[in-house]
Amino acid sequence: RDILLTPQGSRIARREYGSLLSSLIDQPQNPALRLQVMSAVYVALSRWEPRLTLDSITINSHFDGSMVVELTGRRNNGVPVSLSVSTGAENGSD
Repeated sequence: RDILLTPQGSRIARREYGSLLSSLIDQPQNPALRLQVMSAVYVALSRWEPRLTLDSITINSHFDGSMVVELTGRRNNGVPVSLSVSTGAENGSD
């Protein structure tokens, strides 16, 4: 979750850490945006979390403009992993 919700360029000592997901918030929701979100998620997790293999990325859009990105995959030891990350005004903070 930290990788996806950290904007690239925001960490002083690690400018490349994070994802481009935050730059896609408030964009018109269309098929191109869905593809960009999937790409941002895949690239960030592939780079910064090598212990994870993604099986699927699902995006659910809401009427208020927020999106929920649901991830499923496996750790390198075979343990299944699932995670939901919300984007938008409240960004899913628990």
